[in-house]
Amino acid sequence: MTLTVELPKTQTPQRLPLNPNYPPFRQWKAGVIAEKLEEQPICLYVHIPFCTQRCAFCYYKTVDLKESQVQAYVDTLCQEIKLVSERFNLKNRRIQAVYFGGGTPTTLTGNQLVQVVENLRENFSYFEEKKQFSVEAEPLSVSPSKMRLLKELGVNRLSLGVQSFNDQIIKLSGRGHDEKQAYRAIDVAQKAGEGQWSINIDLLSGLAGETLETWQESLECALKTGVESITVYKMEAFANTQVFDQGVRQEIIELPSAELEMQFMQLAMERFAQANYNPWSHFTYVKNDSDLATSTKQYRSEYIFNIWHGMEFYGLGVSAFGCLGDSLLQNTSDMEKYATLLVQGELPLSRGYKLTSLDRMVREVLLGIKTLRFDLIAFQQRHGFKLQSLCGETLSALERDGFVTVSTQEIELTAKGILYGDYVGETLAASLKKLKS
Repeated sequence: MTLTVELPKTQTPQRLPLNPNYPPFRQWKAGVIAEKLEEQPICLYVHIPFCTQRCAFCYYKTVDLKESQVQAYVDTLCQEIKLVSERFNLKNRRIQAVYFGGGTPTTLTGNQLVQVVENLRENFSYFEEKKQFSVEAEPLSVSPSKMRLLKELGVNRLSLGVQSFNDQIIKLSGRGHDEKQAYRAIDVAQKAGEGQWSINIDLLSGLAGETLETWQESLECALKTGVESITVYKMEAFANTQVFDQGVRQEIIELPSAELEMQFMQLAMERFAQANYNPWSHFTYVKNDSDLATSTKQYRSEYIFNIWHGMEFYGLGVSAFGCLGDSLLQNTSDMEKYATLLVQGELPLSRGYKLTSLDRMVREVLLGIKTLRFDLIAFQQRHGFKLQSLCGETLSALERDGFVTVSTQEIELTAKGILYGDYVGETLAASLKKLKS
């Protein structure tokens, strides 16, 4: 089956990159503390900022690996775990999902991983009842012993940052591994999991030097591994990255055009469909090895799914952010300040944002639609308004232009809506934000 997308005659929207949050961080301010917390389930995010090398496209808060600094950070992180559990009375909250991200969490030694997990167990009574425990890794940090340890610690989902299977593209991206090492890491992880965990592979579309041929090569390689899910992120050249400096400022490397990157994603959607991988979000596809509903629930990221559907979550570690009650909170990105504040017994928060009623509606629509279907009845029950009444003209235009189908119960992204990523959510959010003017 070939996917063809006919663009609207009145406009040519862009395929937008992933927007994982609302409101944008530039609107957050210092001095925000969460209040009015409820005893509902919660998700936990743990940030491990260390990497063996910084990738050319990376814009996250990462730190080069220095052994003494890593242990000091782990000790401080464990202090934060205890402080946050007590300060926000989170100890007896049910844990829905735990996610270790970075950076590269698997750069920690086995003892350091055990130390962090044991502190989570001690300070969260229901840690063992979590439905999913995800850990990010990169190929060079995968070893049989570390994978066995992760399984012993309760990890049941591993996300491998492969990005590409083409050696030249990998090299241009500043990655330290090659194609063979990527295959080896996947094989080691699959054998260690013994069918008891799912594995996700991350690919990046739009990397420097990428062509349709090299992109198809990566897709075929990923599918050949038989992993349970494949995530495709759109590469963005942010101003603080090496890719931006070399590809935009100096123009010494060639970045694929927006039109070519669109073809990359069209090709990915075609191949995933042919290989029986179905989307659960507009950028992640899961292997349908039983029935679709069961496979989706089994292999999707429970952490991402739940926080995009409004579940509270707390971010532990330098620069991590979360949402408790009506408050969005983010830790300082300064490693020294992070440690100093915790030694003083203070939360390492740097900024936050108090959500208004309108903010909550915008956030719910912007994040919820990423999972392909948006529940209109639940929206009305939570907010007292029909979304169709608040932005009916926008919904009609999106449906007319082929991005969504709309019923009385839900909005569903079409293949075209999935292709354009965050376009539907951003368009609906823009319509809602006009209500305050």
